[in-house]
Amino acid sequence: MSEGATGGGLVELRVRYAETDQMARAHHMHYVAWFELGRTALMRENGVSYAELERQGVLLPVDDLRVTYRRGATYDDRIAVRTRVAEVRSRSVAFAYEVRSRPDDELLATGETWLVCTGRDMRPRRLPESVRAVLTSLRTGVAS
Repeated sequence: MSEGATGGGLVELRVRYAETDQMARAHHMHYVAWFELGRTALMRENGVSYAELERQGVLLPVDDLRVTYRRGATYDDRIAVRTRVAEVRSRSVAFAYEVRSRPDDELLATGETWLVCTGRDMRPRRLPESVRAVLTSLRTGVAS
């Protein structure tokens, strides 16, 4: 998929043919991948690298996922994924997503993911304070 982070938790992309099903719609599983693109772009734009966290032994596996589909995207549609931090706790973070068509801005899907912070042993642990501070600032809208 061609993609581009445009800042502020927004990623724009085009639906690839390989992402569609027999009904010529983007298959539902791809929305989850688009959420991940939005989430990692938002964190990267704000100085938090998933790759660096993993090198430090900090993992953020998805613990829960919800998607509500409104209308399907089709091949070559331009779409935008808006991501925001919905909640930050000591050991977890929740993200909320909107997938919209471009340029008409029609709502295609909404979603939420909850990620729990773990070590390599997969046992829950506290979010590193620096990561929690960034996520909290994104939640409240106050830059750190």
